Amino acid sequence: MFGLGKDKKRLLELLPEVKGKYLPGEPLSKYTWFGVGGPAEVMYWPQDNEDLSWFMKNKPYNLPIFVIGSGSNLLVRDGGIPGVVIKLNGKFYKKWSLEGDKLTCGAGMKNSELKKIMTDNNIGGLEFLVSIPGSLGGAVKTNAGCFGKELKDVLLGATVINGNGDEINVTADDFNLGYRCSFFPEEWIVTALTFKVEPQPAAKTLQIIEEHKAYRLKSQPHNVKTAGSTFKNPEGLRAWELIKKTGSNLFKVNGAEVSDVHCNFLVNTGKATAKDIEELGDKIVENVKKETSIVLEWEVKKVGVGK
Repeated sequence: MFGLGKDKKRLLELLPEVKGKYLPGEPLSKYTWFGVGGPAEVMYWPQDNEDLSWFMKNKPYNLPIFVIGSGSNLLVRDGGIPGVVIKLNGKFYKKWSLEGDKLTCGAGMKNSELKKIMTDNNIGGLEFLVSIPGSLGGAVKTNAGCFGKELKDVLLGATVINGNGDEINVTADDFNLGYRCSFFPEEWIVTALTFKVEPQPAAKTLQIIEEHKAYRLKSQPHNVKTAGSTFKNPEGLRAWELIKKTGSNLFKVNGAEVSDVHCNFLVNTGKATAKDIEELGDKIVENVKKETSIVLEWEVKKVGVGK
């Protein structure tokens, strides 16, 4: 019933009226750090949870739904994404509140925006998140982590719109967070998250954030089109070491190549397609398996259809 045909406006006729905005055929390359990817059949920006709930309750029952965050850990294929792509980046999804040691933030807030909240209120504990590109909602899906901490270490709970359009509150345990992964119903749309924080002088928070920033600038590529770490670290091993050891760091596919700063980062040099990047990653997986018998698992999420 749904697909990326020539007339993407056809789907609009089947969708409920909303307070937010619909846009057919929106190029998703504008919303991913790789800068590649085909269009969304229809893109939807909800005004608030009431609007999103109404949409979920009244949409066609078999409509494919995909929620996009900041696109920092995403590879959208060149054919785009069928159905409706939802982006939570309105003012409602960037609100926050602090009650004692509990900080609640909208899922559309960028991780980097936590810096000002923490320093203005003399709280800490979320510095590691500040250094991770992306939005808070996206951090749940991958249990984002670095510098010895993961989201599961600080997450208390969340507000979710479920597949029936109901707004529910869930606990951190309901997400079943593991190493760079989570296990919760696909139809859940996370709209806000609550974290535990701790009293901490702003100067200390800034010091930690600056240390993290300095490390990343020294050891990871920046000012390039990349989606961060491409592969998960196998247990007890490091993906980048396996890539370098097997010579896979020298691979290229058209405009896609391996970063010379950190070889677990794939880079779009400017002319790569999503297909180029995916082929490069798969080529690395095959070579590492051939040379070491170890299978690397993609950390970057691949979505959409080929072209």
